[in-house]
Amino acid sequence: MWIKWFPPSWLQIKAEDKILYVDPAYLRTYFRKCPTKVEFSRWPGPIDGLPEELEKADLILVTHKHRDHCKRVTMDRLRRPDTLVVAPKGVMKELGQEIKALEAGEEIAVGDIEVRAVEAYNTKEGSSICKLHKKGSGLGYVIAAEGKAIYHAGDTDFIPEMRALGKIEVALLPIGRIFTMNIREALEAALTISPEAVIPIHHLRANPLEFKRELEARSGIKGVPLQMSEAYRVG
Repeated sequence: MWIKWFPPSWLQIKAEDKILYVDPAYLRTYFRKCPTKVEFSRWPGPIDGLPEELEKADLILVTHKHRDHCKRVTMDRLRRPDTLVVAPKGVMKELGQEIKALEAGEEIAVGDIEVRAVEAYNTKEGSSICKLHKKGSGLGYVIAAEGKAIYHAGDTDFIPEMRALGKIEVALLPIGRIFTMNIREALEAALTISPEAVIPIHHLRANPLEFKRELEARSGIKGVPLQMSEAYRVG
C-alpha cells in the first residue's frame, strides 16, 4: 500500500488494486512551483488543474466543504462514472446530490477496502486559532486495506474520539495551528493514537521537520514529512 501526498491534505492511496483520493482540491497557491502541474483553465474561470497526471479513482473521500479540501472541478478530473464519492452531507451543494453522505461512526466498503467515518472538529481548548470546524460538519476517515489501517484526521484539533480509533499503522495529522491543531497538540494526538508512523499534513507555516524531530525524540513513532508528490510505502 502506498500513500502519496499533495498539499494541503490531499492524498492518493494505492491499495488492493484500487486508487483512492482524500481531499483532492487543486488550488494554484499550493502548486505554483510544481514542475509537473497540468493546468486546464485559469482565472477568472474556476481554476482547474492537477499537480501531475493522476489515475482515475475508484473512491474519493472528502473531509469537509472548505475549498482547499473540496473542489468539484478537481474531483471531476479524477472520477469515472462508477467512482464512489464519500463526504459529509454538508458538501452536497459543492459536489452534487450523487455523493454518498456519511456521518461519524458509519462505514462503507469498496471491494476489500473498508472506510469508517470519524469525528473531526475544533475544540474550545484546542490550539487552533480559527474555530471554523464545528462538530458534525466534517469528518476524518480510517481506511483499512491489506491488513493495515490509515487514519486521515481531516481538519481538527486533538479530540477525545482519537482515543478510540483502534490500531492504526499510519496517521495523517494536521499541524498548521491556524485552522487545526499545532505541532504540540499534534504530538499529543500522535502519542495517544500510537501509530507506527505519522505523516504531517496541512502544514501552513508549521515546520514538518520540527514535528518529526519532536515526535521521534519522545516516542518510537516514525515521523514522515513528505515532499509534494512523494510517496510512502505502508508496512
